[in-house]
Amino acid sequence: MSVPISSRVLSALCALTLLACAAPAVRAADAAPSAHVTILATGGTIAGSGATSTTTVGYTAATVGVDRLIAAVPELAKVAQVKGEQVFQIASENMSNEHWLTLAKRVNTLLAQSDVDGVVITHGTDTLEETAYFLDLVVKSRKPVVLVGAMRPGTALSADGPINLYNAVLLAASQEAVGKGVLVAMNDQIHGARDVTKTNTSTPDSFKTPELGMLGYFQGNKPYFYHASTRKHTIDTEFDISKLDALPQVDIVYGYANVNPVALNALVGAGAKGIIHAGVGDGSLASKVLPSLTAARKQGVLIVRSARVGQGIVARNGEANDDELDFVVSDTLNPQKARILLMLALTKTSDSKDIQRMFYTY
Repeated sequence: MSVPISSRVLSALCALTLLACAAPAVRAADAAPSAHVTILATGGTIAGSGATSTTTVGYTAATVGVDRLIAAVPELAKVAQVKGEQVFQIASENMSNEHWLTLAKRVNTLLAQSDVDGVVITHGTDTLEETAYFLDLVVKSRKPVVLVGAMRPGTALSADGPINLYNAVLLAASQEAVGKGVLVAMNDQIHGARDVTKTNTSTPDSFKTPELGMLGYFQGNKPYFYHASTRKHTIDTEFDISKLDALPQVDIVYGYANVNPVALNALVGAGAKGIIHAGVGDGSLASKVLPSLTAARKQGVLIVRSARVGQGIVARNGEANDDELDFVVSDTLNPQKARILLMLALTKTSDSKDIQRMFYTY
């Protein structure tokens, strides 16, 4: 025999049912993000401050600590469980080989931990592209590593640091970034470490990959990839810095009209193991400098022909007989990145043919 249920009791039962169904959704929405991201701070403009809200040049870099950087972007808590470490506090023009080795070792240690899903590195923009490429060659993990900076200090109107940092953590926490190599997050864009470069002294859109193209965009709290580099990186490279405490001395010599060999000879005399010649055009070698480059090579110094123009392939045996001179060409790497690859190459071999292979591989 059924018992009649009053309309009031029925309404109460329905309400309880709705609350029970809604409770898991509420708990899910309130749950902490599953990704764990560590932010390694090194200084730079993103950690800088100016005298006024309109100071966008002439500010002081590297004054704000990592805890304040994180606290200034509370939205990070919606993206990942974030921890911060202050590795350095420097303007990036002071970045050194020793800094790179320390940073890379810390990144590799963190990424080997099961409770770290990705790493973000805050960095000054002046040498950000160099640090990114160095890490791209020596990080031994498929987990995301993202470098980020700012073109304006945090005290400026329309400061770009907070949104850049948010996007960087979003990227480091994403599955889409796994296996893509070291990335750079700037100005709502995703760039690959090998090919990105700083193109403007002060504007927020400074970081670009002019010819080969950026990898993707940020939109609606999500990274979107459209390209990926075909060059080997991270776990697929042959470089191991785990036991290194120094890198071979490699210097850059710039080509220009009426150039002379004074700077080149001084660097070789100071112990350079390799020279990147940032030549005009397709890496051309002026007649005044060629004899000194040839002599340096005969002394065992590795010579890499690069180009100051910033884009395009430096053709082997194009503007010089590289086979006869026993020189290496930089492929599409700009001079500052060619220096990084040559330093790492010299930790493995001094054979120019093998080093040329590396320039075509990475």
